[in-house]
Amino acid sequence: MPDGEQITPKNNFFLLGQEEAEKALLGAYNSNKLHNSWLISGVKGIGKATLAYRFARFLLDERRRNFSPASSLATDPDSPANRLVSSGSHPDFKVIERDFIETDRKKVLKAIKDGAALDESELKGLKKSAFIRIDDVRGINEFLAKKSSGDGWRAVIIDSIDDMNPASANALLKILEEPPAKSILLLISHNVGQLLPTIRSRCTKLVLKPLSDNAVASLLRRYRPELDETAVKGITEIASGSIGKALNYADCGALERYRGLSAIIGAGSRFRLQDLLDWVDAAVGSEESFELASELVLKYCSDHILFSRDIEETARAWENAVRVLRQTDSLNMDKKEALINIIGNLCKVM
Repeated sequence: MPDGEQITPKNNFFLLGQEEAEKALLGAYNSNKLHNSWLISGVKGIGKATLAYRFARFLLDERRRNFSPASSLATDPDSPANRLVSSGSHPDFKVIERDFIETDRKKVLKAIKDGAALDESELKGLKKSAFIRIDDVRGINEFLAKKSSGDGWRAVIIDSIDDMNPASANALLKILEEPPAKSILLLISHNVGQLLPTIRSRCTKLVLKPLSDNAVASLLRRYRPELDETAVKGITEIASGSIGKALNYADCGALERYRGLSAIIGAGSRFRLQDLLDWVDAAVGSEESFELASELVLKYCSDHILFSRDIEETARAWENAVRVLRQTDSLNMDKKEALINIIGNLCKVM
């Protein structure tokens, strides 16, 4: 992968740490018992979408159709099929995800029409809709009804099914009832417990585990070679088995933020107020920084509750932190005040 290129499931051909899940898909394929609908679940950033793309490429790879049984899902990144998948133009492959809001969608379409690609910073500034559109879900029916380009498989990835509203979910149910032959739907979920039971029951379930620390560290070295070993170790320790989270942490200075938070709470009642105010000021500079700060506060609680002075009091402070952060986000409350109160309470009990 060229230096500076953003790592996404669409352009990432390397998967580490999910060998059991890959083996399950290969086993189903080799035994000719491949179910048409798979629900791939697990926490964010552990390779669910990368695995889905990897399996879709495997099924769409016309070069290997006459070779069975297969021993790996690996395919040639430079094959014609893979180049089409990476460019989003493979006729037998479709990805369903949240689209841009209407005004920003028009900007993207205009750029495509004018032949001008939007760079990463421009794309990051565009807003996406809250849910996957029902029309996009209904479009799966039309896509699957067409004959495949080479009498092979047709593959659909939904990333993620958690982003569906009730109308979209019900439209998907009808598709899951009777999908056409040689078609596969790969549904990605970060929170499978929130899905409709009827959707869960119509899919083969594939639960991915968080990555081992060794896998996260290895991937960090691969994708962020500029990190020294101290940074790799520190980021791995706070990433909770998620390479997606680890890469984000590496890019936004999360390790230093976490160390600063640890120093404040670790000082207990002797913490320096100015240190707390400086930490919180940096946390409320943007939506992304507040989201990171909230995540790090809850991570600290999770990691240190068993070592706190009063476990019951710490548990209550942790529950309060979860509640206040949720309300702050949903009710647009004062973020600075919320963080000061939460961290101040943790200093008293941990």
